[in-house]
Amino acid sequence: MTDSRTLFVRIRAAVPSLRPSERRIAEFVLEHPEQAASLSITDLAEACSTSTTTVVRFTKRLGYDHYRELRIDLTRESTRETLERNAPPEMSSDINRTDTLPDIIAKVAMNETLSIGDTAQAIDVVALETAISALAGASRIDIVGVGASAFVAADLQQKLIRIGFAAFAWRDAHSAWTAASLLDDKAVCIAISHSGTTIDTVNALRIAKESGATTIAITNFGGSTLGEEADILLTTAARETQFRSGALGSRIAQLMVVDCLFIGVAQRAYDESLSALHRTYRAVQSRKLDA
Repeated sequence: MTDSRTLFVRIRAAVPSLRPSERRIAEFVLEHPEQAASLSITDLAEACSTSTTTVVRFTKRLGYDHYRELRIDLTRESTRETLERNAPPEMSSDINRTDTLPDIIAKVAMNETLSIGDTAQAIDVVALETAISALAGASRIDIVGVGASAFVAADLQQKLIRIGFAAFAWRDAHSAWTAASLLDDKAVCIAISHSGTTIDTVNALRIAKESGATTIAITNFGGSTLGEEADILLTTAARETQFRSGALGSRIAQLMVVDCLFIGVAQRAYDESLSALHRTYRAVQSRKLDA
């Protein structure tokens, strides 16, 4: 039985791998969930300019045996989101030319909050625990990310260094590849890519894996090349729209996963981690202006 609370997460994750006709259904359902839930299979097919056979295929790809099961979960999930965000449906839409600045603030805050909630709901706890164990026992940790993901990689590196780990963040492809070629079976390589198809990041993970390192992927699409090739997969559930592209939606979800990784690793050596954090905090206090 499928979990209705992950329906929208599963649809978003499936979009890149769908056929064009199925993608139209997915986009319609995500944009108009309440309307889609009220439509018969024939009406939904007509609204998406496709056939009932395609709707059936889309339904089964999401794990449902019958279309009515999808409609029930769609009703539940859209109702839950409306109650959780406690705001009119238009607040979850994309930024438009008539929005006021308060509207923009509300929309960004709401969608980023929902991205965090969806990621917390969708993340594989067993995979997260496995990743934490790998990091806690690693002799060296390499973190690869380009574009917006590079900032997330740098954030994790800084956190790990503060509790005594040898961590390196790579945003340049050649540097990442050469470093990955020198890893061994005691090292861990974390590759971060929203799409899971960024060539530079995928290649770094492949080289690290060939070198014997344990590989971890953080991506929004588990079925992507990066997700399929990693030893450990951690999926985010970012909400992407025209204005809230990877630099906004994915980053907040990736940072949540990174924080869970860091806290999980720090907790493994609780006293030592607290001591290290206190020492590193004191080390920079002299560089601050007096209050």
